[in-house]
Amino acid sequence: MNMKGVLVAFVLINLSILASCGAPRKVIDVPFWNNYEPSWSSHHIKYLNGGTTAELLLDKSSGTGFQSKRSYLFGHFSMKMKLVGGDSAGVVTAFYLSSTNAEHDEIDFEFLGNRTGQPYILQTNVFTGGKGDREQRIYLWFDPTKDFHSYSVLWNTYQIAIFVDDVPIRVFKNSKDIGVKFPFNQPMKIYSSLWNADDWATRGGLEKTNWSGAPFIASYTSFHIDGCEAVTPQEVQVCNTNGMKWWDQKAFQDLDGPEYRKLHRVRQNFTIYNYCTDRKRYPTLPLECTRDRDL
Repeated sequence: MNMKGVLVAFVLINLSILASCGAPRKVIDVPFWNNYEPSWSSHHIKYLNGGTTAELLLDKSSGTGFQSKRSYLFGHFSMKMKLVGGDSAGVVTAFYLSSTNAEHDEIDFEFLGNRTGQPYILQTNVFTGGKGDREQRIYLWFDPTKDFHSYSVLWNTYQIAIFVDDVPIRVFKNSKDIGVKFPFNQPMKIYSSLWNADDWATRGGLEKTNWSGAPFIASYTSFHIDGCEAVTPQEVQVCNTNGMKWWDQKAFQDLDGPEYRKLHRVRQNFTIYNYCTDRKRYPTLPLECTRDRDL
């Protein structure tokens, strides 16, 4: 083989190695039933276009919710959502990952409705080992009731990164080495729900749900899951140690420079509460806040 052939072979081999490491898979628009099933009040879920879209309904009698059919330890999880329009005060739409035991781990998107003309608030939270109290709240830079937007979580042994469309709005780094628990051994299911929470959701419960606008409808599509399935202890061990999935690779162990700049703009322009800067609540900065570069 001549030098040119050797060079071509070398490039192809290295491309093959990179491919086996796995570039991030493109989000796949799959029907609801591929990955999910109703968890409560199934009669308040309506399926459209062969199940590629699901509508959750909330009225005075009930809200509703759904969950993933399987549990996962690490991966990339996303949905496209269009939130309740009009006067949505008191209404909460949620998309979250959660384990099921007492000292549970959880990663939350909670969309807090508001009076007509006022912006939605997106609250995120991260629970590790049963401890939460890590709320961050932002205003979205678009109207989430007009069109579908993507909300996603990237979770590996290094970080939890939370995105709105392609913009990182939060990062929670693995700080186990400095005494902060990190979710690395409890599989989680993915859940979504729509319910009445007018005892706390809007202005601390001052704004009550206006039921004349019911039924309230939140729409979902693109039910993408790309995770390591884990139920048994043996599967948990495999997910925790194989290191071969694309989300384990170096490119996904931290946000890159442009992503941190996007996160900084969210903090500067759209953040209305960040527990990391709440000195009244936390006179001493929580340990993970210095590690996360998310102030």
